[in-house]
Amino acid sequence: MKPLFLSAVALLGASAIAEAQIPTESGYQITINSNLDGAIQPDTALTLREAIAIANGTLSYETLSAAEQALVRPSAAGGSQVSFDLPTGQTTIALTELLPPIIASDVTLDGTTQPGYGDSTPPRAHVPVPVPIVSLTPAPGQEVFRGLTISGDRVTVRGLSLYGFTAAPRSTQTTPPADIFISNAPPPADAGLLSPPVSFFDYAPADLAPQDVVIEQNWLGLPPSGDIPAQTSAFGVSVFNAVNPIIRQNRIEYHDGSGIITSVRAEGLQVTQNTILSNGLAGMPDAIRLEGKIADTTIVDNLLCGNDGSGIFLFKPSGAADIRDNIIQFNGRRFQRAAVYLMGQSHQVTDNFIGYQPGPGVAVTSFPRSDRNIIRNNRFAALDGLSIDLNYAHNVQVQDFQQGDGPNPLRNSRYRREDTGNAAINAPQFSAYGFPLTDNQVSLSGTADPGSEVDLYQVTEVGDIYSPLAKMLTTVAVTAQGTFSTAVELPAGAKVSAIATDPSYGTSEPAAVTTVTAADGSIPEPLPEPTTLPSCFPPVVQQPPAVEPPEPLRLRVPRNIHFALDRSNISAESATC
Repeated sequence: MKPLFLSAVALLGASAIAEAQIPTESGYQITINSNLDGAIQPDTALTLREAIAIANGTLSYETLSAAEQALVRPSAAGGSQVSFDLPTGQTTIALTELLPPIIASDVTLDGTTQPGYGDSTPPRAHVPVPVPIVSLTPAPGQEVFRGLTISGDRVTVRGLSLYGFTAAPRSTQTTPPADIFISNAPPPADAGLLSPPVSFFDYAPADLAPQDVVIEQNWLGLPPSGDIPAQTSAFGVSVFNAVNPIIRQNRIEYHDGSGIITSVRAEGLQVTQNTILSNGLAGMPDAIRLEGKIADTTIVDNLLCGNDGSGIFLFKPSGAADIRDNIIQFNGRRFQRAAVYLMGQSHQVTDNFIGYQPGPGVAVTSFPRSDRNIIRNNRFAALDGLSIDLNYAHNVQVQDFQQGDGPNPLRNSRYRREDTGNAAINAPQFSAYGFPLTDNQVSLSGTADPGSEVDLYQVTEVGDIYSPLAKMLTTVAVTAQGTFSTAVELPAGAKVSAIATDPSYGTSEPAAVTTVTAADGSIPEPLPEPTTLPSCFPPVVQQPPAVEPPEPLRLRVPRNIHFALDRSNISAESATC
């Protein structure tokens, strides 16, 4: 048990710290039967506030009424399972004040247990998430700046809707509001004379941070109706200080700030199969913003679309992230930013689709020093900038921490290793502006940094010499003399670009485009590009209606037909058959 676990009252001031109680090791099967909120008291209604207090060990079984005791059973397996059985039409829990943090370990708060869950058809999402029935939101006229606060190990929150959790601006900044806030010692809303001293909030030791918290199959930022709420939440999931948290298969939408944000620590963070749309409406604009200690973070198989800034933005993190197999498109609605903005070392950005961004695809900052970032096998489309942009010369203006700065010159000094993202690895250079086609193959050649590998890409967008890298063709090693060559099958008129990667430095910016010419040197006119309207989801392919086969035609033919001798007409007896 962590020594900093507190009861809810302990968070209100230093004088209450002594009242903290350590939860019991045993757990309960708890059923919530009321959507009411307010003071804890023995009656016939078991509320969410009371369920958390029971799981925490701050509300004893003996103090419950007989009706409430019937809804609480000891759990032989250990840990507490919190389920819901709310009356029909009374499934919105309107909080009158901040809930106590969940400080016990092995607690599951499971909205999928509410009768009727899963009966509705879920709306379109990257991975469909059933429509929740139970929702948490502040009561009208009440400021509740966090929905759920998690401080225990192995806590799971599943199948709920949380929205409307924010804090009004004040002269002293409030601590982070969020739908779900994860930290070992969550700070109070406002600093003040009654708050615990700063030394109380010790986030340095990793073993104090909550371990293995799971947030799954929730709707964060939006009610079960799917509409934009009248009061939007500030953030979705704030991983303030946690180890190995998992955020998977959630819908995260309509937040003033980021859908997911980290702070002190988020080591081992897993963000998988989420639909993260339309966040950053009035604050931190990025869908996912990573700060602090993020070693072993993975962001895999998510849809990040329609957010107001970057899809993923890293700000001075410690540790590396693996960003893989995501769809990152149509972001930057309010700010012109890179779709993915990297700071730090050894990040991996691979196998993503990145497109429709008013800025570059992936930008790597020059300050603080950021290198060994590998950016390979991605597909890019419709960018206002380079597919990969390495910032140059320690540019530290506001725009330099949001966008790239365009194509870099070739490295002409060893000092360039210090002042450019990815240590100024040179972009490949093709040896010609056009390469002739021979027997349906084209031989491509050029130069790049010795010891690197060159990924060749087909470019499908017409116009710019740095058009987005659309389709990876092949990889070729660079010789010790700094040359590369290979043959690929491409039609005449195709355009090709390339990037170079050296594990010691990272991935380069793209090469200027070269063209595949016909054998006689001519270049066919490009075919017009299909136009599609921007959308976060691909169009639904309408299946043609099934055609019922026609009824078989049945002919009734008499077996015995009589003709007169040497006549073609049928006898009167046969004609009546």
